[in-house]
Amino acid sequence: MSRTPARRPAAGRAAPRSRARTAGTRARRSRSAVLISHADKVFWPDDGYTKGDLADYYRAVFPRLQPYVEDRLLTLERCPDGMRGQCFYQREAPKGLPPGTPAQSVRDHTGATTYVVGGKLETQLALVNLGCIPVHTWLSRRRAPHKPDWLVFDIDPTSGAFADAALAALLVKERLDALGLKSFPKTSGSRGMHIFVPLRPGPDNPAVLAFAEAFARILADAHPKELTVAARVRARRGRVYLDPFRNGFAQTVVAPLSVRRRPKAPISMPLDWSEVSPKLDPAQFNLGNYARRLDEPDPWKDMFRHKQSLAAVMRAGRHAAASHGTKAGGRATLPRPRPDGTDRRHRPALR
Repeated sequence: MSRTPARRPAAGRAAPRSRARTAGTRARRSRSAVLISHADKVFWPDDGYTKGDLADYYRAVFPRLQPYVEDRLLTLERCPDGMRGQCFYQREAPKGLPPGTPAQSVRDHTGATTYVVGGKLETQLALVNLGCIPVHTWLSRRRAPHKPDWLVFDIDPTSGAFADAALAALLVKERLDALGLKSFPKTSGSRGMHIFVPLRPGPDNPAVLAFAEAFARILADAHPKELTVAARVRARRGRVYLDPFRNGFAQTVVAPLSVRRRPKAPISMPLDWSEVSPKLDPAQFNLGNYARRLDEPDPWKDMFRHKQSLAAVMRAGRHAAASHGTKAGGRATLPRPRPDGTDRRHRPALR
C-alpha cells in the first residue's frame, strides 16, 4: 500500500519533527524504549501528519503535559486509523501496555474498573501506539479519586463560532474574579473553551458539581441573551452552553496540550487571559507549528500554586447569589458545604 503524500508545511510553519524519519518505516523505537508500530501511518490525510508525528509531539511536550496527567486516571479515546476510521472510548486498561504501567481499580455502582494512570512518558507513548490521540483525565488524583483538585467549566458555543466561546469565557472569568477565584483558560481543541479553577482537595465530586451547576445557572440568569445551561440543543436558541457536568465523579476533561482528532490536528492550548479574544483563531495551535509555542513562556506555570478552598468559595458565592436576588425557593443558590467541607454521597470504593 502506498503512503499518502505528506503536504509541505505552509511558509513560516515548522514541519513535524518526525516527517523525514518516519517516511518508509513500519515501526520505530522511541528514546523511551516504547515501540511505535506503523509510525508512518497517516492519521491526518489532508495534512500528512502521521502516527509517528503524534508520538514525537507528545515526547516534545511531555515536560509541560506531565503535571496535568500525573497520578490521574485516564479514559482512553482510541482512534487506530486517525481521521479516516472510527473511534471508541475505553475505561478498562487495555492489554499490550508496557509492564509496570500504573493502573488503579475503582469501584462504583456498575462494578470495578481498572484505569490507566498517567504521569510517565512511557505510558503516554504506549497510548499513542494504541491509537489514542487526545488525553482524557479525571479531575482528581489517584490517591483521592473522589476529591477533585480542579473544577472545570466547558464552554460550548451553539453557533459553532469560537468568538462566542471567547466572549462567554470572559463573562465566566469576570464572575470568578468577583468570587476571588483564580482561573486558567485553554482552547478545547475544537470550537469551544475550557476554564480550569485549581482547588484544594477536600470536597467530594457531588459538592464540586453542585457548586459548578449553581454558578453556571446564576451566570446564565445574569446574561440570558448570551448564556444558557440548557443541555438540549434546541432549547439553547443559539446561546453559549455553560456545561458544569465535567465535574461529576468519573467524568473527564481533555488535558491541556492534547491533540484533537479534528482537521489540521489542533491542540487544546493553555492560554493567558490576555490572549482570550473573539479575534483569536484556535486553529493556529496545531501539530504543524507547536514548537513555536513551546518557545514562549508557559501561561499556566503557576496553576498548581493556587490551591483554593471550595468552602470559602461557596461562602463568597452565596453573597454573590444574594446580591443578584437569588432566593432559596426560586433560582439556584450556591450550596452550603458540610462542616468538614465535604459531601459523602456516592463515594466510590477503592480496591
